[in-house]
Amino acid sequence: MTSKTIISIINTVSRAAQAMLDIYESGDFGIEIKADNSPLTLADQAANKVIIETLEKMEYPILSEEGKSIEYKDRKHWDKFWLVDPLDGTKEFIKKNGEFTINIALIENGQATTGFVYAPILKDFYLGIDKKTALKFTLEAGQQIKELPAKAQTLKVQKPEGEVMVVASRSHFNKETETFINQLKKEYTKVDFISKGSSLKLCMVAEGSAHIYPRFGPTMEWDTAAAHAVVTAAGGQVVMPEGGELLYNKENLLNSFFIVKSL
Repeated sequence: MTSKTIISIINTVSRAAQAMLDIYESGDFGIEIKADNSPLTLADQAANKVIIETLEKMEYPILSEEGKSIEYKDRKHWDKFWLVDPLDGTKEFIKKNGEFTINIALIENGQATTGFVYAPILKDFYLGIDKKTALKFTLEAGQQIKELPAKAQTLKVQKPEGEVMVVASRSHFNKETETFINQLKKEYTKVDFISKGSSLKLCMVAEGSAHIYPRFGPTMEWDTAAAHAVVTAAGGQVVMPEGGELLYNKENLLNSFFIVKSL
């Protein structure tokens, strides 16, 4: 991906974040309940509008959580496309705990190759480029840049040495996750645990603040793709329990269970 495209998308995400935060700070979220029983806010829609306006000018098709549904017969031949979640962690947004993100990924032949993940309240921007370079930098919502910040931190997963840090969902901790963690306790001298919302869990593995993220609960492709690209570029893996990398643009956009790991 060219530097010009990368900067354009970063600035688009930043503008989308500002539109989102205008609603966040107003306190009027306009909450609706979607068909899958998940919440939808005015912020999802406002951010999606800003993002789509930019991506529509680029050469690849777009699949967005908040966009119109595109049938598999129409997208199954896409070799490259944008996969967008304008607001990942809507429950965290509504709780106003800051742990929500904007996610944009470039999918190439079923793999997440470049990803943009921004947590506007935390001011953390994660970027995974072409499966090779993972960066983290500080960005203010609405801020526009001309080049990547000189102080951007290069990310690399950290392998545990005796002690392992597990990150898991704040909203979806279940029996399968507990069993997985108990198994780790047999393999490592110490297992610590932290909860986090949205795609930030994957980013924690990418930056080395966690070693592993087991997800034995439902997620959709747009929830994971952008941060998946960041993890890959940082040297980590996102794999299914039975083996094999998590892939995208399936007929059913529901992800399999997966494990994000540096192990």
